[in-house]
Amino acid sequence: MADRTPSRSEEDFQRAWLQRNRIPLWAYVLIGAGLLALLAVALLIMGRVPWCKCGYIKLWHGVVKSSENSQHLIDWYTFSHIVHGFAFYLALWLIGPRWPVRLRLVLALALEVSWEIFENTAFVIERYRAATIALDYYGDSVINSEMDVLATLLGFVLAARLPVWATVALGIALEVWVGYVIRDNLTLNIIMLIYPFEVIKNWQLAA
Repeated sequence: MADRTPSRSEEDFQRAWLQRNRIPLWAYVLIGAGLLALLAVALLIMGRVPWCKCGYIKLWHGVVKSSENSQHLIDWYTFSHIVHGFAFYLALWLIGPRWPVRLRLVLALALEVSWEIFENTAFVIERYRAATIALDYYGDSVINSEMDVLATLLGFVLAARLPVWATVALGIALEVWVGYVIRDNLTLNIIMLIYPFEVIKNWQLAA
């Protein structure tokens, strides 16, 4: 059966229903803060360190092949999490195009928090160490994971604000730039986690 275009009266009813049942902004902020707190507690229970074992916190750490990678506030993989935000915006727009943007944003944060917890399980950490260039990787610090979630938030907001072509262009540019500089990015990370290619790993290690 072909989709039926809603009548104006139906659209008015839907708009009025959304207006009556609109969740206030403070509730979304509270949910987002709760998700960040949940992530911190979960990671600490899992044995992740609050911050770098080196004893200090840096805004930027740019050495990938280092025990301090993913231990400070931001690093090269922060850009991958911005791309996460682009991808989550697209996926949730396809699933619920009529859902309020704030709701989709909270769902994106929930997805990213879930990934951060899963990413820091022993299974995934060992997978990273065996299949990727992350030879000194022992899991993210709590502050690094929190910043990754905020980077995803930034990516989602950019995708909501920018034209589609600009979001796509920025996503491709970030992947190409980071891939060129460190021989790794979100795309290569996914490939190497799902089905590692020895030729890719050798190319990455040769950097």
